[in-house]
Amino acid sequence: MSDASRLRLPDGYEFSTDTARVDVDLVHRWLSTDAYWASGRTREKHEQAMASSINFGVYDRASGAQVAYARGVTDRALFAWLADVYVDRSVRGKGVGTAFVAGVRDHLASFGIRRILLATADAHGVYERLGFTPLEDPGTWLIHRFE
Repeated sequence: MSDASRLRLPDGYEFSTDTARVDVDLVHRWLSTDAYWASGRTREKHEQAMASSINFGVYDRASGAQVAYARGVTDRALFAWLADVYVDRSVRGKGVGTAFVAGVRDHLASFGIRRILLATADAHGVYERLGFTPLEDPGTWLIHRFE
């Protein structure tokens, strides 16, 4: 097991997959106003995305406040897409984000999936420390956009 597999959240924070704990208002505000990939996303679209995903959160144990969010879109057998990873600015640089993504990765891996994909314009170093690598042959991937 690699060191990245044993990452733990800093003291005072807890990881959860309980969708009922997600502060939907807060997460929607984070994503629609502060995340380049989701800027302007409507609350309705966000709720649809949540309903079709495994929702992950990190919470401050003392206050119960949510400090991070991510979604996993998966068939729970072979494949997962890691989406909407967001860490509140107040806890960035404290190890919360890296440990959070490690927890999400490990939870998704527990289904026996063969790969997790994500797309990001930043934080490549964080993801690489956790075993993510660039696509070996991006020329085999295609996309269809409805924009």
